[in-house]
Amino acid sequence: MGLLGLGTVGGGTVNVLSRNQEEIARRAGRGIRITHAAARETNFPGVDIDGIAVSQDAFAVVDQPEVSVIVELIGGYKPARELVMRAIDNGKHVVTANKALIARHGNEIFAAAQEKGVMVAFEAAVGGGIPIIKALREGLAANRIEWVAGIINGTGNFILTEMRDKGRDFAEVLAEAQQLGYAEADPTFDVEGIDAAHKLTILASIAFGIPLQFDKVYTEGISAITRDDVSYAEQFGYRIKHLGLTRRTATGIELRVHPTLIPYRRLIANVDGVMNAVLVKGDAVGPTLYYGAGAGREPTASAVIGDLVDVVRTLTTDPGNRVPHLAFQPDALEDIPVLDMEEVDTGYYLRLQAADRPGVMAEITRILADQEISIEAILQKPPLAGESTVPVILLTHRVKERRMNEAIRRIEALSAISGKVARIRRETLDAN
Repeated sequence: MGLLGLGTVGGGTVNVLSRNQEEIARRAGRGIRITHAAARETNFPGVDIDGIAVSQDAFAVVDQPEVSVIVELIGGYKPARELVMRAIDNGKHVVTANKALIARHGNEIFAAAQEKGVMVAFEAAVGGGIPIIKALREGLAANRIEWVAGIINGTGNFILTEMRDKGRDFAEVLAEAQQLGYAEADPTFDVEGIDAAHKLTILASIAFGIPLQFDKVYTEGISAITRDDVSYAEQFGYRIKHLGLTRRTATGIELRVHPTLIPYRRLIANVDGVMNAVLVKGDAVGPTLYYGAGAGREPTASAVIGDLVDVVRTLTTDPGNRVPHLAFQPDALEDIPVLDMEEVDTGYYLRLQAADRPGVMAEITRILADQEISIEAILQKPPLAGESTVPVILLTHRVKERRMNEAIRRIEALSAISGKVARIRRETLDAN
C-alpha cells in the first residue's frame, strides 16, 4: 500500500494496521503492509513509521510500481483529484476518506476506475467509523430506499447540544469548539453545512441510484440559531439538529441540509455532542439507525482499513462482478430530477417579533391562510418590561416551501413586525 497523508487519520491507519495486523490478515486472506507514504511533515509523534519509505512527493508514491493500492488521506480537491486520477491511470486501486473529492468529482473518478477495472473505496468519507456506505450499498440492497436523514457533522452537533444543555450562545460555543479542535479556525464548512452537503450527496447517490450532484444540494447553516430557538423548540417537544435529508418523491429527489426540528422522542434527536447518526427508511426493512463516532483518528482509520480489506479480497475477482461504486450498476443510474427547494414539502417553526397590540395575530393568520398554511401550535411570550413587542412562535403543518416563502415575505412587510422572521424546518422522521 501507498499512503498519502500522515496526519490524524493517516497516523491512525498506520497504528491500527500495525496493532491488528494478524486479525486483519485473517479477514483479508493476506497481509496488508504500507511500504511507501507521502507527507509534508518530517516528524510523526506516536506513529510507528518503521519500514515505511516516507517522501514529500505524493506523485512519486502513486507511481511506485510495487504499490498496488493508494490510500488518499490528504483531503480537499487539489492535488487529491490529480493524485487519484493518476493512481487509477496507473492501474492501482484507491481508498479515500475524501468526501469533498467524491461529492464533486466522483462521477469522473468512478468512470475512470470502471474503464481501468480498479476499485475506488470511500467508506470513511461519510460518518467516520460508521459503516453507513456499506449498509446502504450492500446490507439494504433488497430495499427501495424511501429517505435518508443524518446528523453527519460532529462540530455542528456539538454546538447545538451545548446550546441546548447549557443555554449558551452560538458564538461562545463555536469558540470553545475551535479551542477543543472540533472546529477549524475557519469553521465555514462545518457550521454552514458544506461538509454535511458533501456527505449527503454521496448518501443520496447510493440510496437512489442517481449521479453525484453536489451543486444541487440546498444548504443552510446553524449560525443564525439562537438559544431562544433551542429553548422554544424544547417547549414544543422538539430538538434542533443540523440535518442532512434526502427523500424520494413522486416528482423527484429532495436533497437538503438545514437546521431541523425533530421530535425529542426520536432516537436521532438524542444523538448529542460530536457523535453522528444516519437514519435510513427502506420499504422492506423499515427505519434503521446507524450511530457512532463521525470523526477521529482511529474511528476513521477503522473505516479506511475496512475498505482496504474489501480491496484485498477482490484483487482476484472479475471486475465486472464487484460491488458497484454507487450501489447500482454504472449503466443503471437514473436521471431522476433533484427538486428545487421551493418544491419541497415540510413543516415549519417560525419565530417573529410582533407589536403587542390587538389584531396583529389576525393579520398573521390571514396571510398564512391565504397561502393555505395550517397552524399546528402557537406560543406567545409576555412582553419584557418597557418593551412594545413580543416574541411569537408558530408551528405549521407541512406545506410547499414556495408558499412559506411568500407568507414570510408578506408577514415581514407588516408594520407590526420587527426584523426578519426566523424559520426552521420541521421533520417528524416517522416510519410512515
